[in-house]
Amino acid sequence: MRHGEARPEGEDPQRPLTDAGRLAVERVARRLVLDDPPLDGIYHSGILRARQTAEILAAQLDARPPVHERSGLRPLDPVEPVARWLLEEVSEDAALALVGHLPFLEHLAAQLIVGDESLQVLMLPAAGLVKLVPKEGALGFAVAWAIAPEVA
Repeated sequence: MRHGEARPEGEDPQRPLTDAGRLAVERVARRLVLDDPPLDGIYHSGILRARQTAEILAAQLDARPPVHERSGLRPLDPVEPVARWLLEEVSEDAALALVGHLPFLEHLAAQLIVGDESLQVLMLPAAGLVKLVPKEGALGFAVAWAIAPEVA
């Protein structure tokens, strides 16, 4: 999930979510409630707008998954360590949400889906959420669905 709309840096250097950003995250999270299985955990970059998005997401879900800060999810972080973690260390049955930023999330999705982070395979709007599932019989992930806040 990409963080919700944030205040401009000139207005607030920490860039917290705007009211509209909070509402968009809430709308998308309510749609996620319909998905099964519930999330086992939510990881965010540690940047305020991502942390706020992760906390809103967790608050909207019935199971109240734990929220954790994880290094490697910042906008310009290299994709490979997180991709390797997801492919090699996280159980195939685990349902996790990663809350972060562009361009990192779009590059991570490309790496996980087609094995090349330089290819654009999706566009992730603010507060957008994409569900990736392990490919059957192959390494990597496929897109199960996507939710843009405009349609949530």
